[in-house]
Amino acid sequence: MSEKSKTVLVTGSSSGIGLDVARGFLEKGFNVVLNARDEKKLSAAARTLGDESRIALVAGDIGNKETGEKMVRTAVARFGGVDVLVNNAGIYGVKPFLENTEEDIDKFIHINLKGTYFVSQAAVRQMKQQGGGSIVNIGTVLVLHPTASFPSSAALSTKGGVHALTTSLASELAVDNIRVNAVAAGTIRTPIWGDLDVDSYGGTTLMNRVGEVQEITEVVFNLATSSFVTGVILPVDGGYVHGRA
Repeated sequence: MSEKSKTVLVTGSSSGIGLDVARGFLEKGFNVVLNARDEKKLSAAARTLGDESRIALVAGDIGNKETGEKMVRTAVARFGGVDVLVNNAGIYGVKPFLENTEEDIDKFIHINLKGTYFVSQAAVRQMKQQGGGSIVNIGTVLVLHPTASFPSSAALSTKGGVHALTTSLASELAVDNIRVNAVAAGTIRTPIWGDLDVDSYGGTTLMNRVGEVQEITEVVFNLATSSFVTGVILPVDGGYVHGRA
């Protein structure tokens, strides 16, 4: 199968890392199924990418099992199958441990863990029928290297679950020729930072700068298409892990 006939699903792709990942795969000849909760933002993002003949849109909350199933059905109907899934959609928040409520925990589980789990489940069913595929999850270096200035136990507990899901599925699905890897992202310049000065955190890395979305895209594409790599959780963080005091 040539790359021009392959299809990738990208969750959370109306902005930031997800949108750039979609751009990167389109440039490599893939068809792309975009997903985000906000239908208007998703449509606007698709227009920035161009080439509508190779783009399909599925608006919806990935925490609802039906959204992942619809993404797969759309990919099969429009493009003939599912070759790669990039589980990018996720949420993050800073709140001291003792202040987290049951609602906070449910919110992070719903998107970060349940969403990633069930979109993967839908994609794997199709990949097994096709004889294989690849999944790349977006995690964070903060799972193993948190910082006291960003107390985020609720978010990181669920992102840690994504890391665990990555290695577990890599082990379980290798027999089906399905590879599963993850990018443990460091500080990346995305809209999630809002009005905060993201560049002020560049000093936490050996490279003395923050990352750009295209630098995540490069690694995602590499992991997605490297045929002898599975079970890897790769830090893409400018040396944050090694540079910590």
